[in-house]
Amino acid sequence: MAVRHDSQEDPSDAGSTGLPDFGDNIDPMTFEQILEMDDDEDEREFSKSIVFGFFEQAENTFKNMDASLESKDIAQLSSLGHFLKGSSATLGLTKVKDACEKIQHFGAYKDETGTNDVPNKDVCLERIKKTMVPLKRDYAEAESILKRYYHESAI
Repeated sequence: MAVRHDSQEDPSDAGSTGLPDFGDNIDPMTFEQILEMDDDEDEREFSKSIVFGFFEQAENTFKNMDASLESKDIAQLSSLGHFLKGSSATLGLTKVKDACEKIQHFGAYKDETGTNDVPNKDVCLERIKKTMVPLKRDYAEAESILKRYYHESAI
């Protein structure tokens, strides 16, 4: 009976947030934790400032990643991947976080899981370059979803 009660709680808890379906781009439980910090649920000024600050941070990080790719600065790419992984994880941007983690690993001369060595710099740089494509696409999708969310919540 307790198990049935718990399973009944989960859907009502998820439905109580009023969050749209973020698909697999954004983890709603993580994002909801950011929303809980808002003083005013109608304005959402605090969470909006965090999210839009992240957008600016991500755009600058992408520019730095592109420059680091051009200069083949693999250590900087690993560092930038680690940096963006943390901030995207805080917001629940799961696909962005996962791609950034791969970049972090490739920049440390590891495979995408971070467990096996890949001692060839050119192979690692090529893997980073290939990972940047879905990273930027997934970021753009998450950005679009979140911008729509805040536009709708401001109405």
